[in-house]
Amino acid sequence: MIDSEQLERLASAAMEREGLTPGELSVLITDDETVHELNRDHAGEDRPTDVLAFSLREGEDFPSPDGVLRLGEVIISYPTALRQAAEAGRPVEAEIDHLLVHGVLHLLGYDHAEPAEAERMREREGELLAAWS
Repeated sequence: MIDSEQLERLASAAMEREGLTPGELSVLITDDETVHELNRDHAGEDRPTDVLAFSLREGEDFPSPDGVLRLGEVIISYPTALRQAAEAGRPVEAEIDHLLVHGVLHLLGYDHAEPAEAERMREREGELLAAWS
């Protein structure tokens, strides 16, 4: 069972450690088909993936009318998380935690297209998850 309160605390802790003020983040845990469709329609990748991140901070800056930071949305494929957890020999909850942190970092501008970027992102994921444990 997914503990939504734990995911909220983890996302908040990651955002805080990245120097953000408290804000809002939407998290959806869904199936491979939905993630595949979103990945195809919005990222141009016709395949399923483990996590997608859609930022609300890209493009032109505009102030929030209520002052609340709205970061974006992280979408996690539960079946993929389950497979990856089994392959890594860890609980699915730990895999979902990792994917959530990965998605939050994407929303904050981290990427892994280039090897140096990927290493930087992996290191930061490890630091945030270690601080959480």
